[in-house]
Amino acid sequence: MKIQFLGTSAMQPTKERNPSSIFVNYETENLLFDCGEGTQRQMRIAGLKPTKITRVFISHYHGDHVFGIPGLLANLNANEYNKILHIYGPKGIEKFMEMVIQFARIKHGELKIELHEIKEGKIFDSEKFYIDAYKLNHSTITYGFVIQEKDKRKINLDYLAKYGLKQHPILGDLQKGKDIIWEGKKISAKKATTLISGKKVGIIFDTGMADNCIAVGKNADLLICECTFSENEKEKAENYKHLTVKQSATIAKKSKAKKLILTHFSQRYKTISEIKKEAENIFKNVECAEDFKEVIV
Repeated sequence: MKIQFLGTSAMQPTKERNPSSIFVNYETENLLFDCGEGTQRQMRIAGLKPTKITRVFISHYHGDHVFGIPGLLANLNANEYNKILHIYGPKGIEKFMEMVIQFARIKHGELKIELHEIKEGKIFDSEKFYIDAYKLNHSTITYGFVIQEKDKRKINLDYLAKYGLKQHPILGDLQKGKDIIWEGKKISAKKATTLISGKKVGIIFDTGMADNCIAVGKNADLLICECTFSENEKEKAENYKHLTVKQSATIAKKSKAKKLILTHFSQRYKTISEIKKEAENIFKNVECAEDFKEVIV
């Protein structure tokens, strides 16, 4: 799973940071989480082709998370995007997209779009991974996301050697957890394979403190979490329903996440070195996102 940060600022962009957007590649799926103003330009700088996008996930409808969508759709239309673009968003997604399509001047039938209204629980499921949505606590309906890779089985070739079984299509059944019969002998999938737990990535965009923040981060290999304010601005954080650095680090610690990457920094902070130190007082394995930062999970 390859993750690229396309925008790491809060409401206002800075010279170094674009509004929120995260690009995730998992084999044939290219997922865009939020699409702040200027996202398609960020993709060009990062060497990512917008026409590769397969799904767009919208956490909430605040401008710094969605103002890039009209431009993105116009780009796809101009470049003859020939797939079905799946767009997931909270309640109101149809009305929102109706306005976006009109604004982007896309004629009926020019761009194939399938809309999905997000509700808590599983919102996407494929052979190798799925995505869950968790309702959070912001000034409008907002969701956090979990990308969960499914467990897989690794073939134990040494064990199979005594059966004289090496490369064969029947090994696919073992990887699916099914016992097989080979030359009259039963081979147990449990003994012939090792179960490898799938990786988990949690994404928390705008929110105040909420129980579901812990659920998003629970045992995550990577937790990406907003931290709009430092602790000395906690009253502002509470008023605007955002997280402080301390709260974000506490979420990572309580949820037993393995790694934390902070994002969504207020433009008031000219440097994030102090933010990182503040977080490290609570949770050691922490990094601060930068635009175009790449992470492999």
